[in-house]
Amino acid sequence: MKVKEFLESFKRFLSATAVERLEDNGRYVFISDLHMGDGGPRDDLAPNRLLVETALGKYYLERGFTLVINGDAEDLNKFRLKVVQSAWKKLYKVFDAYQAQGKLRKIVGNHDLGLLREAEYAYPLIHGLVLERNGKRIFAFHGHQASRFFVKFDYLAEFIVRYLAKPLRIKNSSIATDNRRRFAAERRIYLAARKLGIVAITGHTHRPLFESLSKYDSLRWSVEDLLRDYSLGDTSHRARIAELIGVYRHELERLSRKETRRDLSRSIYGESPLLVPCLFNSGCATGKHGFTALEIEGGTISLVHWSASGKSRPYIEREAIHKDTIEDGAFERYVLKSDNLDQVFARIELLGA
Repeated sequence: MKVKEFLESFKRFLSATAVERLEDNGRYVFISDLHMGDGGPRDDLAPNRLLVETALGKYYLERGFTLVINGDAEDLNKFRLKVVQSAWKKLYKVFDAYQAQGKLRKIVGNHDLGLLREAEYAYPLIHGLVLERNGKRIFAFHGHQASRFFVKFDYLAEFIVRYLAKPLRIKNSSIATDNRRRFAAERRIYLAARKLGIVAITGHTHRPLFESLSKYDSLRWSVEDLLRDYSLGDTSHRARIAELIGVYRHELERLSRKETRRDLSRSIYGESPLLVPCLFNSGCATGKHGFTALEIEGGTISLVHWSASGKSRPYIEREAIHKDTIEDGAFERYVLKSDNLDQVFARIELLGA
């Protein structure tokens, strides 16, 4: 599929999406790909049950955040809705609490499209959300709209109408396990967001991105910075840097074993040497060592990682710029990356042209 073809579909999708004003004191948390199931061994979220319920039901709710569930909350590809609702009663009560305050935004993804056919579903469903700040736009949507299938049917103009009239057979293999499709979708969204000068916040690929950088690239740049510092440091400082480089190197090698260098590299997004910070991804809630989310608070956007105490990978402990302990130390929230939104948009304007 040509980028131009997706860009036209993306423009129509963006123009049809409701807009909210992002106030200076606005607080939003974006979480995606919960894949709630039956609570059993096939339920991807089950291992993180208490962690997610605590983070959403305690930390974010008590601090007045608006919760944006960016698609694939219920895994209706594998389970019936009533089964999911029965298995996750406590988490649905958390959703109810946000809804009662007018602070729940529930975006549909490809795994929970079936919710559109549920006449008595408890929460309003949307396909995307635009937050506007000082004339700049942040566009949150799940991300499946970048696949060939949904562009072919023009996601909003044709597919949803046909789907509601008569269910279509959708081959929904997980994009999270298909590197080629995952990075193709990211590239299309990146190029479209760059062209339109907006920030895109997605899920779908299960891969956290901050300012268009993957974890691999972020760690690689961190190592480069440490190597420069190493030559200027004294003996004790060099020892600390060497230890940290060892931690990062181990994580980079682990990632490289899982995926090819081309798939890991920023070069997939285009030929330009300048990477424009227009693509963010909240990752997923089903990670083996916790879950990631994106936060917007006070004009700042941050990528955070939540884990049970002592369960995060060593590089997260070293890479984090801030750490909170929650529930008497049972859980930990790490701020991995953070930036001012005005600066993000300034770089988009200056580098994206």
